[in-house]
Formats: sequence, structure tokens, C-alpha cells
Amino acid sequence: MTKQTPSSPGAPGRSALVIGCGFVGAQLLRNLSRSGWKASGITLSESSADALRSEGLEVVAADLRISDLRALTKNDPSVVVHCASSGKGGAVAYRETFLEVTTRLIQDTNFEHLIFTGSTSVYAQADGSLVTETDSAEPERETGKILRETEELVLAHQGTVLRLAGIYGPGRCVPLEKLLSGEAVVEGDGERIMNSIHRDDAVSALYLAAANRCPGIFNVADNTPVTQLEWFRWVCTRLGRPLPPSAPRNLNRKRAWTSKRVSNAKLRSMGWSPVYPSFREGLEELIIERG
Repeated sequence: MTKQTPSSPGAPGRSALVIGCGFVGAQLLRNLSRSGWKASGITLSESSADALRSEGLEVVAADLRISDLRALTKNDPSVVVHCASSGKGGAVAYRETFLEVTTRLIQDTNFEHLIFTGSTSVYAQADGSLVTETDSAEPERETGKILRETEELVLAHQGTVLRLAGIYGPGRCVPLEKLLSGEAVVEGDGERIMNSIHRDDAVSALYLAAANRCPGIFNVADNTPVTQLEWFRWVCTRLGRPLPPSAPRNLNRKRAWTSKRVSNAKLRSMGWSPVYPSFREGLEELIIERG
């Protein structure tokens, strides 16, 4: 891949369908449309579709689990980006939304390249080690195993898998929200390593993947994994708040308890560079935004 450049309207191969126009997908659709792509999107709710259509974007509302994908992809987009959410559901929702929709996309529709947004949670390492795309990804939870099965299906069809770290950005940061609501805790000694990515940097990685269609797996994380304690110390100092109380490790986390440093070196070697190299730059904007 090389650094992304806007294309001229109507350029060959510059058509895209974004499946899942939520926090990440909606911004990707905006960026593609502004850059001259013939881009359309699918979102679950009619209200979300209306909001995006009011921006001049081409969006339809549909439940992918029961919809006719052939009808939704009748324009034969050159690139399909599957970044739909499971809606915080469990294994059943994961299987329906990720594996089954991807299977039907491959079997029933026409496109040139498929991009799937997975998660760095598929890395089960808990020893603080640095992990790259060539390291073992053997998740313990059923949800993680379904993600891996979906990844392998995409890779078998020469697609691209982007494993995203914890996403935050305008109006959204789960650890910050928990801190402000009084729900946050420091797990154990606070040495669990957190990997994150700002929404806009995730979108730029997806844009790059769509423009260049380089098959394979790419980690999408910022340059600076940090321990949970480091994260809370910086944010609490910035906000003038005390550290959250300590609590035992939450070993029942939805995607299991892991601690690893996710490398983004492969993606950076392809020309991508995060605007927010660490959580500090991104959180500073969110804190200012909240006043």
C-alpha cells in the first residue's frame, strides 16, 4: 500500500460499499465520498440512514442478517468494507453479523475486494509481549473464535483484514466515560497493557486498504501501547481527579483478559501514519470537547 490520494470522480475501480455506517463506517463513507469515490453505505436503523442522507450521502437502512445482499449490492461495488457492529451481542450476534454475512457476501454478490474490520482482541497473549501479524492469534472466547473464522474466510478470498485496537474518538471513549461516572477501577496492579486507536486513524487505515487492496492482515493501533495505570495517571492528572480504586482483574471480560503490545509496524511500512500517535493527543481533544 502507498499513502492514500484522492481520486477523480468516476475513476475506474473507485466504487465502494460500506457495510455498517456507525462510529467508524459513517466517517469512512464521508471520506470516500469527499474524495471522489462512488460510495454508498448500509446501516441498521432508518433514523441513522436519514441522518446520513441529510449530509448528501447515499445510505440505505437494512438488517444484513435477513436482507437480500444481492439487491443491496446491485451496483457491483469494486470494494466492500464490512465494518458492521455486533451491537454488543454475544456469540450468536457475532456469528450472524460477521461470519454469516461475510459468507453470503462472498457467495451471493459481485465485488473485486473485501475488507473486514476485526479486532486485536484475537491475540490472547497475556505476558505483555509485542505482537505482530505473524504471531499466534488463538482467542479463548467463542466471540474471538468467530472473528478468527471470519478472518480466515476473508483471507482465503484474497481480502484484507484490519485488526483494530480499542476505538475512541469524538464523543466516545469508554474508559473516560467510566472514570467520569465513577465506575472505573484499576485492575490488579494496573499493569495490563491497553492498545487504542483514534477513530480518524482507523478510518485512514480503512481508506488506505480500500485504495490499495493489499491482501493480508494489518494491525491498526497507535504507536504507544500503555499500561492501564499509566493511562489513568495521565488522565486523572489532566482532570484533577484521584485515581480510581483498585479491584481484582476482570477475568470475565467479553473478549477475555489479555495484556500485549500490538505492533503497527506493518501498516506504517505501507505509508500509514497515525495523526494521534498516542492516547494523550486524542484524549486531550476529547477533554477539551467536554469542556
